[in-house]
Amino acid sequence: MPRVSVTMPAYNAERSIARAVRSVLESTLTDLECVVVDDGSKDNALAELDSIKDKRLRVIAVDHAGVAAAANRAVQESRAPIIARMDADDYCHPTRLEKQLTQLDAGGVDGIGGRVRIVNQQGGSVPSMKRYEAWVNDHLTDDAIRACRFVESPLVNPTMTAKREVFELGFRNGPFPEDYDLWLRAMQAGFRFGKVSDVVLDWTDGPGRLTRSHANYSADAFDRCRREHLLLGPMSGVTRVRFWGAGQTGKPWLRWLREQAIAVDCAVDVSPRKLGEVIHGARVVSPDDLPAADGTPLLIGVGAPGARELILLKLSEAGYRPGRDAWFVA
Repeated sequence: MPRVSVTMPAYNAERSIARAVRSVLESTLTDLECVVVDDGSKDNALAELDSIKDKRLRVIAVDHAGVAAAANRAVQESRAPIIARMDADDYCHPTRLEKQLTQLDAGGVDGIGGRVRIVNQQGGSVPSMKRYEAWVNDHLTDDAIRACRFVESPLVNPTMTAKREVFELGFRNGPFPEDYDLWLRAMQAGFRFGKVSDVVLDWTDGPGRLTRSHANYSADAFDRCRREHLLLGPMSGVTRVRFWGAGQTGKPWLRWLREQAIAVDCAVDVSPRKLGEVIHGARVVSPDDLPAADGTPLLIGVGAPGARELILLKLSEAGYRPGRDAWFVA
């Protein structure tokens, strides 16, 4: 039995799949297998793998059924107690698995991600993705990951290495991003996560990425997913909350909370002109008037750059614990 099974669903990836597989097989951790499930590719992806003569590589060809089904099949075919995820257009840094296993073996978490370098198909940086890259490379601890999980996924799917039972929750096929849905379900199930502080993956941003071309990864699909899991998780059975933010990011959330019959005790905002106003049923107060933590959930809907650090300071002063009784939303 290998120490780690690296699972890789692939579809029409002839340009990149050989490089992706070799980057796994050339890892400093050698006790592994790489399980590729070709999801009915119509190009020469399978032929590209014929040149790789390594007994640790296993290739399974299936009829086209989508990335969720292919990823689940790869997990089913894998043999190790630890499973690592990889995509067929990315590049695994040599020490990724070794560093992730070291942190996983230290205990306290069930899965480990890592930082990424977002690159184009030629391997160059993507200036338009720099802010997102910085955001996704933050949030290294379980509490930080949980606190920001309703903004977007702080866990980059192809960086994830986790205990088998995490991946056995299964990717679901539906009108939502299957990876975001899995990690939200895993956190709600009580699994804990962290990240190594190193860059472990070159994450390719190309025009053919599903996240750019498929409706399951649209802004609306992400929004539906985060709100569904928010109601199933921290907001389950909740009738009253507090909210931080009465601007462009916050107002739609205030309106949505009202539609869910969830009362908002107050809406914190830094704008002096809004103080005392009632917006979608919530009275606007200053940060100095944020009530102390008493178990009432606090949602934070603020999109201004640099605001998060100032908000975290105020939350600490008021006794809130982000990820446990306070969550950022977007």
